[in-house]
Amino acid sequence: MGAIRGSQLSEPAISISEHVYRSLKQEILTGDLPPGVRLIVTEIGRRFSVSQAPVREALERLKQEGLIVGIPNKGSVVSTITAKEIKDIFVLREIIEVFAVRQSMTLLTAEDYRTLELLILEMDQASRGNEPFRILELDMDFHEFFYIKCGNQAIQELWGRLRTKVMRFMAISNRHHTTEKLAEWHHKLLEALRSGDPVAAEQAFIEHMHAYKMISIDE
Repeated sequence: MGAIRGSQLSEPAISISEHVYRSLKQEILTGDLPPGVRLIVTEIGRRFSVSQAPVREALERLKQEGLIVGIPNKGSVVSTITAKEIKDIFVLREIIEVFAVRQSMTLLTAEDYRTLELLILEMDQASRGNEPFRILELDMDFHEFFYIKCGNQAIQELWGRLRTKVMRFMAISNRHHTTEKLAEWHHKLLEALRSGDPVAAEQAFIEHMHAYKMISIDE
């Protein structure tokens, strides 16, 4: 068994390890696997009807992303997330995202704006369809667009390390707050970009990020 076909997952064939990884990651981010839950290799293997090898590969990837940790005498458990960690992440994100947006503004093409508009449209559809994980992915894809567009490799690598942590906190906040205005918020970001005013665009993105930073993870 080397791969799972797209008919099962609505996408091209992926490896068994990738399928296990994506499934567990989604369950952690959506809260179905809360902090402290043990992830036992044999149990996961039985659940997915796979051997232990792809499960171990998947768990190692989750560990690298900080979603699980190894604890003596317990094995792999879903990691906790603290208010201090979230604050630190959002301070750093604000710095690098403002930079990425400023660097990208003069590079944006009509095609780029169409791509961003499509992401917002899909975001709205996911919100209406109550697809929380899809909402997260699209939200991240929208913001990641600028990290890629700015062309700074170091910024891209830093964002790559932050993305999952940002997603995790946003998943928590989205469980307590409606996402029905999410598309509208992102349209406002596009309007600020189209204004051509870098200060206005930066402020719009900062206010957007602050809206999340002010949310408590203890709610």
